[in-house]
Amino acid sequence: MATPVKPGATWKKTSYSNIKNPDYPVEVAGNESFNNLHLAGVILGAPFLIVSFLKLPFWAYPVLTIALALPIFASYFVYGSQFALPLNNRVQTPGKKVEDYLTIIDPALKQYKGKNRIPMETFFEAYFDGKIDINTDCLDLLENRHDWTVFHMTASQAKFFVTQWIPETIWHSKKQDEDQVRDHYDRGDDFYAAFLGPRMVYTSGVMSDVNKKETLEEMQDNKLRLVCERAQLKKGERHLDIGCGWGTLTAYAAKNYGTDSTGVTLGLNQTAFGNNRIKENGVPESQARVMCMDYRDIPREKWDKITCLEMAEHVGIRKFNEFLLQVKDMLNDDGLFFLQIAGLRAAWQYEDFIWGLFMAKYVFPGADASMPLYWVIKQLECAGFEVASVDTIGVHYSATIYRWYLNWMSNKEDITAKYGKKWFRTWEIFLAWSTIISRQGSATCYQIVAHKNLNAFDRTGLQAQNRFKL
Repeated sequence: MATPVKPGATWKKTSYSNIKNPDYPVEVAGNESFNNLHLAGVILGAPFLIVSFLKLPFWAYPVLTIALALPIFASYFVYGSQFALPLNNRVQTPGKKVEDYLTIIDPALKQYKGKNRIPMETFFEAYFDGKIDINTDCLDLLENRHDWTVFHMTASQAKFFVTQWIPETIWHSKKQDEDQVRDHYDRGDDFYAAFLGPRMVYTSGVMSDVNKKETLEEMQDNKLRLVCERAQLKKGERHLDIGCGWGTLTAYAAKNYGTDSTGVTLGLNQTAFGNNRIKENGVPESQARVMCMDYRDIPREKWDKITCLEMAEHVGIRKFNEFLLQVKDMLNDDGLFFLQIAGLRAAWQYEDFIWGLFMAKYVFPGADASMPLYWVIKQLECAGFEVASVDTIGVHYSATIYRWYLNWMSNKEDITAKYGKKWFRTWEIFLAWSTIISRQGSATCYQIVAHKNLNAFDRTGLQAQNRFKL
């Protein structure tokens, strides 16, 4: 049993210049209060009771167990999120009323007032539909979220998990991935420029110093240089960037490191933008290009270096091993694979799941291979890679997303006028909440350098050249 800690006794507010510092990092119930044996007992016991009560034949038991497993699993999470208690709260919240933070417009939601806090999913769905307004800046609102919201999973989220998230995770066909990517990334370059800024990089930047204020562009330039150095790119090497986005890394590597770089994306807009960026950088078509294709259709040629920044999540859990085997097949025996991948903590809290389901529904559908580090490492090793280094850059991601959020809010009028209030509010919640989520470790990002696990690989030479510092 955890020993209760007096609120505020062991937590001190930080004041780093380069991040959005937390105000009220309250702990939420999660895996520490979740009992897998109880869950297994319900999954196995409920069908048995049904079969016994209805006097069904024995063969009905395994059929019912399989059929009811997912609904029971989802229902158990709904129940657990409502009644489980956090074990170690150390932060005292302001103690204000719901109406101090929210203006309830829809009469059906009027019960949420005083200390009767609103479930997070109920809030953001109502906010998107204009049934609720917020009384302060969105990020400040979410920093104070433990005063006015609860992280109870709803029946709607359980339904989404069973009927959409699970089927998409299992399937991951080329058509599904193409539809999801193009619906997302081909919305309009101006939509993404409104928060990504001129670099058009939709992956985590890197801070050089947490106590030094840096712009988004400086952080992305830090990241581009770091990737090229850790991948040890050299002039004339063949470099493949899988999931290249708007082609910024492809153009940067070719221009600054002299590589022959190829970027691959499913986005039509991204392909055109990336090839134009390569021209703007003065790089000839013979040295760099962006190609529009599914990663599974990349010609099985050999590459000296392969990079993949926050695209592998979209490969999916079921296809992940197949993807890594493809990468290994395309990589030269003395080559390096640089993988930057968003991940989740294994010591989860219910907020993590509710945020993850929100992201899957509204922001990154199909990105189900965001997993804890141990899972990613196991997949790499089982596919025949040796991991040379791992860095966790979740705080860097928080600093990046915070700057995206500030950009987005500064473009509120233009985005709302063209794309509507719902799209603006969706990304407002996404960017504000994700600033917090990545800072507190609910989700994070890993930078992994790997190579083929071969006896002849020059491990000593790799370490001798691994001297990069920002």
